[in-house]
Amino acid sequence: MPALISPSILSADFANLERDLGRIARADYAHVDVMDNHFVPNLTLGLPVVKRIAEVSPVPIDVHLMVEDADRWAVDYARAGAASVTFHAEAAQAAVRLARELRSAGARAGIALRPATPAEPLLDLLTEFDMVLVMTVEPGFGGQSFIEGTLPKVRRLRAAIDEQGADTWIQVDGGVSRDTIATVAAAGADVFVAGSAVYGAADVAGEIDALRALADEAIARR
Repeated sequence: MPALISPSILSADFANLERDLGRIARADYAHVDVMDNHFVPNLTLGLPVVKRIAEVSPVPIDVHLMVEDADRWAVDYARAGAASVTFHAEAAQAAVRLARELRSAGARAGIALRPATPAEPLLDLLTEFDMVLVMTVEPGFGGQSFIEGTLPKVRRLRAAIDEQGADTWIQVDGGVSRDTIATVAAAGADVFVAGSAVYGAADVAGEIDALRALADEAIARR
């Protein structure tokens, strides 16, 4: 599949959020981080704001829940208009059931893994998820440096997905830029979250195109 670019609005200007959503109209998704200041030490957006973002975004929204009690909250974000909802394996009591509920609500179901969380418990359940998000930084804040030690996890997931013929995407989030995107694409990623690399660029649309081209080239070679 071709590379998908999902810029993180965590790096946008929250006082001009609709404007900054418009700036990423060339992307495939808008990545929306929801943090509760419990699961991660940061507080961002809640359900009413995400609902409004879904209404005005020029591209589908890709919600990443960094919250405790994901089983309680995730489906509400699907009903609010998210095209994709990703919850953390570390915060869900019944991950497969929750993924099925998200699909029933009309959203793609994603499951996220912190850098130190192993992929192995998911390998026999990949068909239950539309996407696995491998965090390539510790979740909570944008602008962090890419953690190289997460690449073997991406490779293991890629090998398992290919072996099973599963239609499960691999997303990477954290430190994705022109310097790192080809590396994670070669390792097996399909969907790339980039925040500061996109919103910090002088030409936001051009940066999205450049990141996509670099990822597509690496995907074609793997």
